[in-house]
Amino acid sequence: MKKPLIQPWLQIFIVGALLYAGAEQALRITNNPNFFPTVILLGAFVVPITFVTYFYEHVRHREISLPLLTSAFVVGGVLGLLAAGVLEYGASISLSITHVLTVGIIEESVKLIFPLVMFIAWHHQHEADGLLFGLAVGMGFAALETMGYGLTTFVQSNGDIAMLQQVLILRGFVSPAGHAAWTGFVCAVLWRERERKGHVAINGAVIGAFAAVIILHTLWDLITDLPFIIAIIGNLIIAIISLTLLFRRYRESKKSLQV
Repeated sequence: MKKPLIQPWLQIFIVGALLYAGAEQALRITNNPNFFPTVILLGAFVVPITFVTYFYEHVRHREISLPLLTSAFVVGGVLGLLAAGVLEYGASISLSITHVLTVGIIEESVKLIFPLVMFIAWHHQHEADGLLFGLAVGMGFAALETMGYGLTTFVQSNGDIAMLQQVLILRGFVSPAGHAAWTGFVCAVLWRERERKGHVAINGAVIGAFAAVIILHTLWDLITDLPFIIAIIGNLIIAIISLTLLFRRYRESKKSLQV
């Protein structure tokens, strides 16, 4: 079969970016609030869907269907966001390390709800399966969270479209290095260890992976509130580390699929 000139994931990004730009300009020109849902939906979802599509194309395991992966993105993301919101509701609002660490533990735990159901079901046993489930849930969680931040920013800024655009674009492009990378990495390790042992194995590798993403998440949140230059440099370093961990598991899982 002849390969398309432009890969599907890139097609999604290009079309999505053009639609977002058009909707954003329509909102600016007309100030019609009916365009707001379209702008925030496209701004929050274009990059996450593109990212998941890229991995689905390159490391797909035959047993994972597109509807199932879509369910991971939507159902897993919603379940994680709702659970995180409820659990974090009772936490004191503070920038202390303890509070930020608690938020990190909660969010990295609730994003595992859907993947763990798939893990326990035992139907999808390859490391690539865990990677895809984790990525999809992480991106769904991030997209929904971005919608919330976008709405809050728009309301608090009295309808400042420039501020809304800044939030949507910034969070959209950094989301792969955050929630997606962290949950994808943990799930890949969880599936890999079961595949190696032949049974469920919550061992040092799994615990270490989970602890690592909690630390990265906590540092990300703490650094974000530092002066701008320091925050940018710090978050860039964390993003590189997070994506390195993710792509290492991606390469290994892809290699094992070809064996």
